[in-house]
This record gives sequence, structure tokens and C-alpha cells, in this order.
Amino acid sequence: MHTDTERCVRAVQSKDARFDGWFFTAVLTTRIYCRPSCPAVPPKVENMTFLPSAAACQQAGFRACKRCRPDTSPGSPEWNARADAVARAMRLIQDGVVDREGVPGLATRLGYSARQVERQLNAELGAGPLALARAQRAQTARLLIETSELPMGDVAFAAGFSSIRTFNDTVREVFALSPSELRERAVKAGRSRNAPPRIPGTISLRLPFRAPLNPDNLFGHLAATAVPGVEEWRDGAYRRTLRLPYGTGVVALTPQPDHIGCRLALTDLRDLTIAISRCRWMLDLDADPEAVDEQLRSDPLLAPLVDKAPGRRVPRTVDAPEFAVRAVLGQQVSTAAARTHAARLVTAHGEPVEDPLGGLTHLFPSPQALAGLDPAALALPRSRRATLTTLVSALADGSLALGFDSDWEAARAQLTALPGFGPWTTEVIAMRALGDPDAFLPSDLGIRRAAQGLGLPSTPSALTARAAAWRPWRAYAVQYLWATDAHPINHLPA
Repeated sequence: MHTDTERCVRAVQSKDARFDGWFFTAVLTTRIYCRPSCPAVPPKVENMTFLPSAAACQQAGFRACKRCRPDTSPGSPEWNARADAVARAMRLIQDGVVDREGVPGLATRLGYSARQVERQLNAELGAGPLALARAQRAQTARLLIETSELPMGDVAFAAGFSSIRTFNDTVREVFALSPSELRERAVKAGRSRNAPPRIPGTISLRLPFRAPLNPDNLFGHLAATAVPGVEEWRDGAYRRTLRLPYGTGVVALTPQPDHIGCRLALTDLRDLTIAISRCRWMLDLDADPEAVDEQLRSDPLLAPLVDKAPGRRVPRTVDAPEFAVRAVLGQQVSTAAARTHAARLVTAHGEPVEDPLGGLTHLFPSPQALAGLDPAALALPRSRRATLTTLVSALADGSLALGFDSDWEAARAQLTALPGFGPWTTEVIAMRALGDPDAFLPSDLGIRRAAQGLGLPSTPSALTARAAAWRPWRAYAVQYLWATDAHPINHLPA
């Protein structure tokens, strides 16, 4: 979008927050870059240039605006709507792969050479993988500086910097303030707002999103399907345990009118950026609800549902293999029964964790932990035992790799080849574990009932034909159709 100068100028002059994260405004005279909704007086048109990423702005020598803080704007929704190499690369960079495995590791995961990845990212984003990872490290550093009392050396280490000098230079270059000056400003701002005291051992932050956001089905689904010991709804927040590259964590996510409150307790602060990225992914916070709802409103039978409660998101997962296992456990049983089956696996095979603030006790068992599972110990029909053990074996040995960076169609083909994987199981995994915004469940009983009640075709083939007009957002149409039912997944818990 950044190449459409006229459209970008209109967005900046109207301070339109819907375009935050789509592009960034770099001001040639001040050498500052902003988000489109920056509250400052817009610069003259001839002094504006538009860039596709914060990393591109920083690489071109622009500093982040101190008022609108463009480095903390929602991510571009483009990466969630695509499964090409650039989109998959961006999801992996956000998950910290470059910091952990370097550019060669990123390229290997994508199946390209490092040179090809560099060329494609530069062509579309104006910055290569190292610059994009550096911008993310700068944002993490700022977050730790402003929300924790960690010594600056620990902040630098946790944010992924190789040295204190590099940390200091990067913070000054990107934010035009030293790390100590950033912390001093944050302390003063907190005192002026009568900020609540920090809880030792936790980091509190706000996760931004593009309005509107309807939290009912999003948090309702997560709470209603929560596996005891791994997830819970407590004091107005969805809480769950996290398995992360360097350690474990517990997150509490609280819906607010203009943000999602996020409180993280991590055993290793190097996991901070990754934990934030996975929570944003789970809550679908980088979606563009205006584009989604506009497309779905084009169907006159679907339009009333959208108008009644716009901004529905697709509830996803922080762990794709976990969700695949749970999807098999949930085949042809109630939500309560699926939770019971999952809880038994957690008790028997989950890794214990400490949660001093709540009732969480375990990580969901990894495929490796389930690889030696005795099928006879499962209170499941024989055919479903075979489905589960085959899935776990494929996940454990790496022949099946599921994640937010997966090629959607290739993953579908692999899943369909497994015994017991029909269209419903494959599509629900594509929707919630892989993040395909066009995944569709025409055979789902709740979808068919909703369709019949609205006057839409109710047979899978006819409904699929009608839903062609909803593409590429059929996963969001599923959320609106499900919401016609009184099931607890569609309501924010009390």
C-alpha cells in the first residue's frame, strides 16, 4: 500500500488508525517516522515519504516519533492473509527465528537460499531479515526498559543484543533517547497516571489492535474449551501456560475497550518477544476487521450478523501441534468431553509448571512426550486411538510440521493423508492452528444449523458454492455463523 501515495496522504491527513501498521510516514525535514494516526499536525505533502515497515524507516535513517510510537503499532494484516514466502518469513522473524537460528536458519525453514530470502524481503519491505529482526529487538528493549526494573545489561541480553554498546547505540538511533532517558520518561508518565504497582516477576503491557474488536467469541471460545491445568478464565482474564524456546511462561490476557491487557511471567526473558508474538497470533490482533466485515456484508443474509457485532476475530492457538491433538480428541464429542480427554493427557504426560497467581499446573504435553503413549490407556474408540497415535508419531518424528509458518495447502495435503482426518478436522486445524483466513467448515453441525436459520443453503456443497463470495475471509464467516448459537463459546465469560 505504501506505493499508493494519494491514498497514504489521505490516511495521514485524516489520522486514520485503520492504516496503522499498513505503512509508515517518514518526514524528510525532521527525519522522524510516524504511524498514520499520529496526533501531531500532519507534515506538508511534499515532506512525506511512505515506507512499508518500521525496519525500512530505521534503515533509511529515520527515528521513531515520541508521540505516536510507531514501533508499537499493530502488525500488518497482510502477513496473516498470505502463505507465500515473504508472509511466512515475516511470521518466523516475529517469532524470533533470526535471533535463534540466523538468516540461514530462516532460509532453511522456508526452503529457499539465504540470498533469495534477502532479495524477496528487501523488494517488498525495504529491509532484509537482519534489519527486521533488529527493529524487533529495539521494540523489545523499549518494552523492557519501560515496564520492568531490570538492570540495562539484563535488558540488552533479554532483547537479544550481542553487547551493551550495540544495545545503547540502537536505542539512541531508533528512539533518539538513551535507555536511561527512556526509563526516566516512563517512570514519570506512570506516576502521572497513578499507574498500579508492578507485580514482581511479571511484565505488564498493552497489545494494540485495529478496531472494532468483538471479544465475545474470541475469549468465549478460549475459555469454554480451556483444558484444566493448562488454561483457565480467572478474574476477567484468559490465562494459560506457554512452552517457549528458552523456557516456559504464564500469560494473562484481559480484554479492554482499546487494547488487550497482557501480563507475562517468564522463566527466561529472552522469550519475551516470542511470547508477545504468539499471544497476538492467538488473538488474531493483526487482522483488518474493516476489510473482513466489508466483504462479508456483501452477502445480504450475512450482513445482519456482521452489523450486529462487527469485528469478530478467529480464536487461534499458541501451539499448533497441541491444537492438532486436541482437534482429534474433539472429533464427534461435546466440548466438555474433549476437555476431559485433554485433561487426562495433561495429568499423565504434561510438564509441571509453577503458577503462584492461579490454578495452572502444566504445559500441554509435547508430541515427543506423547510418542510413547499406550493406545489402550485412551478412553477413545479404537479408530480414534489410531488417528491420535499416528498424528503424534508424525509430529514427533518431524514428518509432519505444523505451525503459523506452514504452507497451508501442503499442510492440508499431509493431514488428509493421515487416517481419520476428514475435511472437518483438517479445516479446523487450518483455521485455528495454521491461521488460514479462508478455512471453511461447511459440514460442521453448528454451521449448517446457522445457515438453515438464515436462509442460506445448508448442505455442504451448496453452502460452499454460496460461500465463494465470502473469500478470502470464510474463517471469519464461520465465527459469525457460530455466534448465532447460544453455546458458551460465543459469550464472554462472566
